[in-house]
Amino acid sequence: MPLRRLGQTDLKITPVGFGAWALGGGDWAAGWGAQDDEASIAAIRHAVEHHGVNWIDTAAVYGLGRSETVVGEALRRMRPDARPFIFTKGGLIWDEANPQAFPARVGRPDSLRYEVEASLSRLGIERIDLYQMHWPAQDGTPLEAYWQVLLDLKAEGKVRAVGLSNHNPAQLAAAEALGHVDTLQPPFSAIERGAAETVLPWCEAHGTGVIVYSPLQAGLLSGGFTEDRASQLGADDWRSRSDNFQGESLRRNLALAEAFRAIATRRAVPVPAVAIAWVLSWSAVTGAIVGARSPAQVDGWVPGAYLSLSPPELDEIAAAIQETGAGRGPARTAI
Repeated sequence: MPLRRLGQTDLKITPVGFGAWALGGGDWAAGWGAQDDEASIAAIRHAVEHHGVNWIDTAAVYGLGRSETVVGEALRRMRPDARPFIFTKGGLIWDEANPQAFPARVGRPDSLRYEVEASLSRLGIERIDLYQMHWPAQDGTPLEAYWQVLLDLKAEGKVRAVGLSNHNPAQLAAAEALGHVDTLQPPFSAIERGAAETVLPWCEAHGTGVIVYSPLQAGLLSGGFTEDRASQLGADDWRSRSDNFQGESLRRNLALAEAFRAIATRRAVPVPAVAIAWVLSWSAVTGAIVGARSPAQVDGWVPGAYLSLSPPELDEIAAAIQETGAGRGPARTAI
C-alpha cells in the first residue's frame, strides 16, 4: 500500500487507517451497539497483516477504555516488527457510575498526564505514536495550557507526535503559536463537507497533517445502508438519534450513496472505496480513518487507498451532491 508523510512528522502512513470507535461496543453514550471483541481483533489483524494498513486510530473514551484494551490485545497477538502505528486521544473523562452520561471535556494538565499513562497501560505499549486532544476543553482550562502539556509529553518521549481533533482554525492558530500542530482530525465525508472550507485550508498552509474521520458517514456511504436498516438501529447505537439517519436527510444521503454505486460498478470496486477515494482527492487530506467490525468490512474499504477518481468522476459526484441536496459544504476539490 502506498505511504504518505503525515504533515511534518517522520511518520509515513497508509492512505487509510483502521478506526476503532465502534469496537467500544454499545455500553456508553456514543456506542455503536453490541460488538464481539474477538471479531474486533480479527478485523484489526486482517487490516494490518493481510492488507498492510499501518495505523490504528482509537481513543480512551471509546467504550470507556474498552477500545484501547481490544487494540492492545490485537497488538499482543502480532509480531513486534509488524506492529502498526497507534494513534489515540484524550481529554474526555467519563463517570464510571453513569456510563451513559456524555463524558466531560477536561483539559487539566494533571488529568491529561493521568490519561496518557492509562492509555499506555491499556494499549500495552511504551510510546504513543500520535496523541491528540479529542475536543476543546470545557472545564475552564485554556487551550494554551492543555496544548503545552501535549508538547511537553512529546518532548519527554511519551508520545511521538501531537495533534488536535475537532478544533477550529482560530484554536489551531492559538496552538501553533506555542508549538507546531502535527495533525488535525476533523470529520469529513461527501456528506459532512464543512472542513473543506474551514480547517483543511489552514492545515495545508501550515504543514499540518490531516486524518479525517467518518469518511463513510457512519455507514451511510457504504452502499449497504437502507431506510429499513436505519429504522432498526437500537437505542445503544448513537446513530439512532442522529438527524442524518432520519427523514429527508436520510433519503438524501442514501440517494448520494447510489450515485457512488454507479461509479463503483464502472470501476469494479466496492462502494465504500469510492467514498474514501473522494475524501483522499482533497490535497490537504493525508489519510482517512475507516471503521470495521469484521474482516469483511475491511475488504470493502481498503480498495479506496488505491483508487484515484478522474476529474469527470469528481464532477459526477459534485453534480449528485447538488441534485440530492445531501449534506453541506463544497461539493468538489479545486484540484
